[in-house]
Amino acid sequence: MPHPSPPAKTDCIIIVGAGVFGLTTALELAARGYSNVSVLDRFVPPVVDGSSVDLSRIIRFDYGDTQYGVMAREAVAGWAAAEHAAHYHQCGFVMLNEGAGGFAYTRRCLDVDAALGRTIEAYPDAAALRARVPCMPAKLDGLSAFYNPKGGWADAAASIAQLAGRCSQAGVSLVCGRRGTVHRLVYEDGPRVAGVQLLDGSRMRASLVVLAAGAWTNHLLRVTHASSASAHPVGCIQLTADEAATLRDMPVMIHSNKGVFVFPPTPGTNILKVARHGYGYATAETVDDGRAPPTVLSCPRRDGNNARNSFMPDDAQQGLRDGLRDLVPEFAERPWSRLRLCWYSDTPEGDFIVDNHPQIAGLFLATGGSGHGFKFLPVLGRYIVDCLENKAPESLRYKWRMRPESDVSEIRVGDGSRGGPPLRTLTALEQSKL
Repeated sequence: MPHPSPPAKTDCIIIVGAGVFGLTTALELAARGYSNVSVLDRFVPPVVDGSSVDLSRIIRFDYGDTQYGVMAREAVAGWAAAEHAAHYHQCGFVMLNEGAGGFAYTRRCLDVDAALGRTIEAYPDAAALRARVPCMPAKLDGLSAFYNPKGGWADAAASIAQLAGRCSQAGVSLVCGRRGTVHRLVYEDGPRVAGVQLLDGSRMRASLVVLAAGAWTNHLLRVTHASSASAHPVGCIQLTADEAATLRDMPVMIHSNKGVFVFPPTPGTNILKVARHGYGYATAETVDDGRAPPTVLSCPRRDGNNARNSFMPDDAQQGLRDGLRDLVPEFAERPWSRLRLCWYSDTPEGDFIVDNHPQIAGLFLATGGSGHGFKFLPVLGRYIVDCLENKAPESLRYKWRMRPESDVSEIRVGDGSRGGPPLRTLTALEQSKL
């Protein structure tokens, strides 16, 4: 089936969502000569409850999929370039696994790395890693590991703020607050999306709407067969300057089976951040996209700030503590300085959705980050706009397709990189505390 033609360079393009997908798309469109691009969001970027914010995100190119492995290598090179280097810290990346056999995803990472040019150092006995990385505070007995010295982390909030500034300088309009909160997509006969209706009741017309709303997508377009939302725990511990100095040279570490990962203390704040890349938590939120009947599904709130309360379920806190006892045992029992839930936009295989909607003209989707999209910030916009302009290889277009509803039988649980307990729906009492 042929792909629709891209819009003209002077056509109005509205991008819904000022996260990494939306802003990188906007900047790339501007660089290619599109002169009427607007990005709309509920809050000024970095969006306070978005998934592309906070202190830090892992930057790595260790993937069990060749396409993402290639992209991530390009992205890591981009992070080291002048535009992003101030926010990037190449401290190394360690993946720990229970037993010498390791995590299945780890074995795929090693295979892809070998095919693309070996950068990973494998340690069937993780204890041997300490000679290579003496600043490792983790318990290593009984584990296997791999170490990639080219991995690290980036300051997410600062990177997004810089990206938003670059968009503004390139001529992209950033509209936030009530005038930037999209309430509905506006449809015309066909069906065709002809623009958006905002929270204040006004409308903006567009030749193309790019839906880059991440976990909020189902509020505007019912795509539960292709993307759903889940919340994942993030905790912060305040260290003293002297305590932080003892961990300053440690790598980013993840315990794959538990899904818990930890960063070196953030320079300037001495905050130790820990999180879990797992299956997360679901909520029960009523959504109404104006076309399908209102329904209850897992979503963050559309109109409120989902980061206003520092609430986290007790079992999530215990899971983070358990991971800290393995990774940074000295500080595992310290009180939290902050807790939050980070919202993922999950897809069946963990692949992004970057495609024209197969049944609705005038609508392009750039979403489905699945907890691993941020690292691609330096190159993501190029890949997205290549798809929009029909320049991307068909193999990539298929991987990132917007699957039809009949594809439900293909659904699997992510790409195999997650660990920890299965998805759990928060109780009514827990949800009342969000």
